[in-house]
Amino acid sequence: MSPPRSSKVRRPKSGSAPPPIGSIPLPGSKKAHPALGLGLWGLGRWKPADEAHTLASLEHAVEAGMRWFDTAEVYGNGRSERVLGEALNRNEAIAKASFLVTKVSWEHLRPGQLRASLIGSLERLGRSSVDLYLVHAPDPHVPLTETMPALEALWKEGRIGAIGVSNFSVEELEAAQAALVEARIVVNQVRYNLFDREDGDPIREYSRDHGMLIEAYTPLCRGLLNGRYLTGKRVPADVRRFTRRIFEPDRFAVVQERARALQALANDAGVPLASIALHWLGARGAAPLFGASRPEQVDANLAAWSVRPPSRILEEADAIARGDRA
Repeated sequence: MSPPRSSKVRRPKSGSAPPPIGSIPLPGSKKAHPALGLGLWGLGRWKPADEAHTLASLEHAVEAGMRWFDTAEVYGNGRSERVLGEALNRNEAIAKASFLVTKVSWEHLRPGQLRASLIGSLERLGRSSVDLYLVHAPDPHVPLTETMPALEALWKEGRIGAIGVSNFSVEELEAAQAALVEARIVVNQVRYNLFDREDGDPIREYSRDHGMLIEAYTPLCRGLLNGRYLTGKRVPADVRRFTRRIFEPDRFAVVQERARALQALANDAGVPLASIALHWLGARGAAPLFGASRPEQVDANLAAWSVRPPSRILEEADAIARGDRA
């Protein structure tokens, strides 16, 4: 049997034009939403070395042409926002062109808390406004009838370009939108990938019918859909902790077998496995948001995004991930 084709991607030569990323219009927003973004969650490990790695990856992403950057006030207790602001504000043109997203914590959803959180985020980011502001997650103890009007007031003041939410169910989306008068919710950011559909699939129809974009975090399932952990490499404890039960022994053997089948499909198609994972999301109305701890990971994901597999390959991948193919 001949060896599988390599899905390794090459880093673009210095000075070469970055691959086109594309964009998606957002209703009511002055800026189009880039189709692929970089998330700046540091897994809670914001030590000096982690911050340096994040900054190096971020600066490389800017150089490579990425413009959608996602952060939150809880990431590193604000350090993620500060690092992002410092990196972007070195170049006025890039800062202006960037699509900047941050989130208010689920612990700060009372009106007064929300305003203070946004002001703090803007100070750390070095901005007078943010392109998109998300409720990081709902708080069952704070009615959305309190939170959403407070967000709408900040939107009317021009401090928020558009309003979004994160980790909301259909029922919560309906309640949140009903609490708004003039503004509309344009984004719901949820965990979503070929192996983890619990949050994404239920909101697809609602999002499509209401012109809402799904932002998909963990699109590569913590590296599994980039070819990691397919050959017996130990899965770190922090990866297992933040991916529900996918990497637990009682489930991982089945998932790993399907991931190997996806890798074989990618090899036969002559594309990186990440191309299939990212464009599967795009075909479902979602914009992938990946993380990167090294510049070469940014390059690999951009290169994967630049190759769109045929629809039949995406359909076959969907069937394999669901367990409908051997």
